[in-house]
Amino acid sequence: MKSGFIAILGRPNVGKSSIMNYLVGEKVAIVSPKAQTTRAKALGVLTRGDVQMVFVDTPGIHRPRTKLGEFMMKSVKDARDGVDCIMVVLDGTFIGKGDLEVMQSVKNEPCPKFLVINKTDIAKPEELMPRLSQLDVSGFDEVVSVSARKGTNMDKLYELLENTLPEGPAYFPADMMTDQPERVMIAEIIREKALNSLRDEIPHGVGVEMLSIQKLSDRLTEIHANVYCERAAHKSIIIGKHGEMLGRIGSEARMDIEKLLDTKVMLRLWVKVREDWRNRAEDLKNLGYVDEK
Repeated sequence: MKSGFIAILGRPNVGKSSIMNYLVGEKVAIVSPKAQTTRAKALGVLTRGDVQMVFVDTPGIHRPRTKLGEFMMKSVKDARDGVDCIMVVLDGTFIGKGDLEVMQSVKNEPCPKFLVINKTDIAKPEELMPRLSQLDVSGFDEVVSVSARKGTNMDKLYELLENTLPEGPAYFPADMMTDQPERVMIAEIIREKALNSLRDEIPHGVGVEMLSIQKLSDRLTEIHANVYCERAAHKSIIIGKHGEMLGRIGSEARMDIEKLLDTKVMLRLWVKVREDWRNRAEDLKNLGYVDEK
């Protein structure tokens, strides 16, 4: 069969996770309009007939200002090692200096490389085409414009990837779609709902620590988790008046978790203040942001 690992690289909020979710056919990575939603690399596995694609979703490339940021950028670096193909994703509505730096950083990689222009459903053609004509795409095997939201040209992207994969074994079972453990996926679902409900700088300081997952019966699972924030003022906002905000986050998360576990869920959330947790090794470890090596 044909198989291989495909790294997805790009600046924050260009739609890397959305592209992986679309190709895999299931939501295996959380998505949010907030930058830096993805904090650690995660695998999405697509097996179709005698083809297996293993996508390596990565955090958005940025200049780190915290130890969490350093962990995220190391995840990106590690993701590039030994892959069979690289996709660099750009946001069709805006292409800036940072995007050019990402493109330049992979040009000398020995594997096939594709430049993927996402969000073409909302990009204005009269603005996008001049931007694309000015890009130096030397080193890339092909440029493809897509919309992960609407599915535009995603079949073409799949065909390009399939054609470039080498012969190889099935690395994962055919019914496996991600390497993430359930507890990690549950924590990410909770964080996604917090990201989509909160504004300003608060979402960037939110982390989720799983405390327990207990299956009470075939039909009911009880889950306890802490939601980290960095300031006491942020805690009150996350909880909200009469607990309305935390209740909303929990309710939305519970619906997705029930689909994941295929049981009813009792979800208990507590908000904890951890000042500057993104720079504290112990807190980063508790939240799963640790160097695998």
